[in-house]
Amino acid sequence: MHPIIFSFGGITIYSFGLMMGLSFLIGNYLLAKEFQRKKLHPDLASNVTLIALIAGVSGSKALYLIENWGFFVRDPLGMIFSPGGLTFYGGFILATSSIYVYAKKKKIRFMTIADSVAPALILAYGLARIGCHLAGDGDYGFPSNLPWATNYSNGTYPPSAAFRNFPEVTSQFANGIVPDNTLCHPTPIYETIICTVFFLILWKNKEKWNAEGQIFSAYLILAGIERFSVEFFRLNPRLALGLSEAQLISLALIVLGAYGVNTALRLQKVSGKTK
Repeated sequence: MHPIIFSFGGITIYSFGLMMGLSFLIGNYLLAKEFQRKKLHPDLASNVTLIALIAGVSGSKALYLIENWGFFVRDPLGMIFSPGGLTFYGGFILATSSIYVYAKKKKIRFMTIADSVAPALILAYGLARIGCHLAGDGDYGFPSNLPWATNYSNGTYPPSAAFRNFPEVTSQFANGIVPDNTLCHPTPIYETIICTVFFLILWKNKEKWNAEGQIFSAYLILAGIERFSVEFFRLNPRLALGLSEAQLISLALIVLGAYGVNTALRLQKVSGKTK
């Protein structure tokens, strides 16, 4: 693992921050291309990306603090300013809401922006996960003997800490402590691969799936499927029906996306128009 890429002259470049920045730059480039195709001013892409960045990070941190309220109460400043500790769905909800308000202010149909953002968003998310992998920040999965299982001992949140509240894992090791060099599922890389495939699907069909809201709704389905599947290998607590919080939210996204696709196609058929 390489949480720190390099340090020079008092400046430290962290792998997580670097990949997060690259993901937003690539996402902004793709969004600008889509806005250009739809005859929207390219400056709007930068504004939307900036809103997504600020609201996304803020929402991700907020949900993480809520999920770990006990730790937050004991060390609020440490939790707030820790380099890790981001929960994607919190950022997704706040960023989507913020972009909706921005679209209303600019008198642009929200779904026009949402459809444009969708391919870039799923790819940016997948690329950012490389940063989680390099940082070894606890987003990895359960212990594994697979050939590609990864050693996260040099990460910011090694297995001895990550698994301490998972008796189903600690019970398999002496003294209930998981050694830091335990090989684990590299679930961030799983997500990168899946998200790249789903990006290609959305990008290839962005003109064919031309009912307003169809691409964004398809994104919700694919993003839900991706996270729901990977969660079976991750170490998040199970809340209900043997499913984690992320899986329950993923199911909601899949249902919402399916409803959105059906509605978009129905409205297109009724209007007899295409974008």
